[in-house]
Amino acid sequence: MSRGRGIDGLSGTDKDKLLAGVRATRKAAKGRRPTELAAVRDAKRRTAFDFGELQPVRQMRMQRAAADLLGIENPYFRSHAGIAGNRTTIGNREYINFSSYDYLGLNGHPAVIDAAKSAIDQYGVSVSASRLVAGERPIHRDLERGLAEFLGVEDCVVMVSGHATNVTTIGHLLGPKDLVLYDALIHNSITEGARLSGATRRMFPHNDLDALEDMLTQMRDRAERVLIVVEGLYSMDGDMPDLPRLLSIKRRFDAWLMVDEAHSLGVLGATGRGLAEHWDVDPNEVEIWMGTLSKTLCGCGGYIAGSTTLIEYLKLSAPGFLYSVGMPGAVAAAAKVCLDLLEREPERVARIRENGHRFVARARERGLDIGPSAGYCVVPVIVGESVSAALLSQRLHDGGVNALPIIFPAVAERSARIRFFVTAAHTDEEIDTTVDLTAEALAEVRAAGSQLKKLVGDRVRS
Repeated sequence: MSRGRGIDGLSGTDKDKLLAGVRATRKAAKGRRPTELAAVRDAKRRTAFDFGELQPVRQMRMQRAAADLLGIENPYFRSHAGIAGNRTTIGNREYINFSSYDYLGLNGHPAVIDAAKSAIDQYGVSVSASRLVAGERPIHRDLERGLAEFLGVEDCVVMVSGHATNVTTIGHLLGPKDLVLYDALIHNSITEGARLSGATRRMFPHNDLDALEDMLTQMRDRAERVLIVVEGLYSMDGDMPDLPRLLSIKRRFDAWLMVDEAHSLGVLGATGRGLAEHWDVDPNEVEIWMGTLSKTLCGCGGYIAGSTTLIEYLKLSAPGFLYSVGMPGAVAAAAKVCLDLLEREPERVARIRENGHRFVARARERGLDIGPSAGYCVVPVIVGESVSAALLSQRLHDGGVNALPIIFPAVAERSARIRFFVTAAHTDEEIDTTVDLTAEALAEVRAAGSQLKKLVGDRVRS
């Protein structure tokens, strides 16, 4: 007869067998030689997960193999020598550069460089702590006050990463009982922040404010707080939202409005103050202004601007600010001087507007599809298929122009494009040369594509 079962569900006999097995295993292990134990450890190491088995990794490798077969170089991670403005050096060759965020041409300005060097002399290369603990420096508040005054709001906080600025702000302000509505072309940092918040998330078609109103009509009563998020100037299409109508909508539905001005600060408005100046509205009507220091202000990081209460709350509780080291003094000082130059030299804003409009007009003359671009700092040339966009970028590179492709999954497969960042430093000749080369190269790519499809079709039929 077997013994009764123990409290863990095993019978006494089963327990005895289990213990005997454990003792035998221990005894065998003690008798092993060191070399045998090392072999066991090596075998375990070889069983570590191979990240090459991930489906996205396999897909990337397949895309790279296909590009190699077509003779397309990897256009990403090319090493640039020196300051990359309207011109850049890759390898030993100079290129006309349309892949720079240096919208107002301030990155190499002597005053900006001197400010960064002086800040290093004063503060070193790092402030060595979070600002809450011991990383606060006068230059941080100088930059924040300068941004707030320039934008026309009460206060501002700068953070060390533009992407993290959106993630931590949205993730911290919203919760599971709230609702976030964002444009279909919104930046990844917005969607990640919304996901982190746990709030209900909905995407409305790009710049379709009728659809936004319909969503609010259906969903507003189910949420405690609602946040609407748009960009000041969209980084993929180069167009902008209707801010006056957005303000009307957010007031009617008792929602907050957040505008990401990563690409519109220094570009929109007569003096570069962004979307509010472009539409001639009071910036204090928008609850949250976000922007980056990495474009017009030639640095790195992001900012949130708005009411004093909002900024105090974020400084004392937002994890991305609270638990991050303070911004290096050199970055803050350089950004502050860029801001000062932007305010003193509004002709830079006029120049980028002229250049953007010239690029768009010339592109339309050559029959290029630039989508809804408003003709400022972002102008896409929509190609269609990802392979064609990659081939066109290669042809441009061969012809002395640096402009990168945006392909699936960053955009829909039929919307692959070359994205041109126009700056105030580009010359008329650089713009005209680039547009002409793009039109000629695109015609060649499409002709080659048609021949390739015909060849494949003939082989299939035969």
